[in-house]
Amino acid sequence: MYEFIEGEITELNPTFVVLRTGGTGFLIAISLNTYTALHGKKEALVYTHFVVREDAHLLYGFAGKPERELFRNLLSVNGVGAATALMMLSSLSPDEIMTAIAAENVTLLKSVKGIGIKTAQRIIIDLKDKVAKGAPSEQILVPESNTSRNEALSALVMLGFGRKEAETALARVCRENPEAGVETMIKLTLKRL
Repeated sequence: MYEFIEGEITELNPTFVVLRTGGTGFLIAISLNTYTALHGKKEALVYTHFVVREDAHLLYGFAGKPERELFRNLLSVNGVGAATALMMLSSLSPDEIMTAIAAENVTLLKSVKGIGIKTAQRIIIDLKDKVAKGAPSEQILVPESNTSRNEALSALVMLGFGRKEAETALARVCRENPEAGVETMIKLTLKRL
C-alpha cells in the first residue's frame, strides 16, 4: 500500500523511527541495519511494508529495497512473523542472511534470538531458490571459521555494540587468534571495545 515514506526524522532509536511528512508523524518499526543507515540524518526516505492485523496497523521500514525484499521473503516462511524477521535483520546483515541461506548454514540462522533449528531449516528450504540468486557470490563458499566469527559478531550486536565497531575489533581478534572459538572471540573482542 505504501511504497515509501520520505520526511524529517523527528525521533530515531534502534527499534523505530518517526518520520514527519505532510503534517503527519509516521511511527515505523526498523531493524538495526536501517537504524545504522539513518543515524545522524535529519531527513530520510524509508521503504515500507504495511501490515494490517486485527488489533493493529503496523509500518515496517527499511533503508533499501533489498532489505525490504528479504523481510518479505522471510515473512513468507511458515512460523516467521514480522517481529522474528525484524530480529533477524537486526542480528545479521541482509548479505549474511542470504549467504547463510545459500550455504545452508543452519548454525548461523539459529544463533538469532527466537530462531530454533526447525525454523532455521524451514527458512533454508523455503528461501534457498529465491535468495541464492541475490546472495553475494564471493561469500557463498563460506569457510567454517566464518561461522564462529558470524556467531561472535551477532552476539556482540545483541549486546548493544555497533555493527561496524564490533566488526573492526572482531577482525583484529580473528587475525591474531585464527583458531579461537566463539566464546574466546567474544571475550577478546569485548576487551577491545
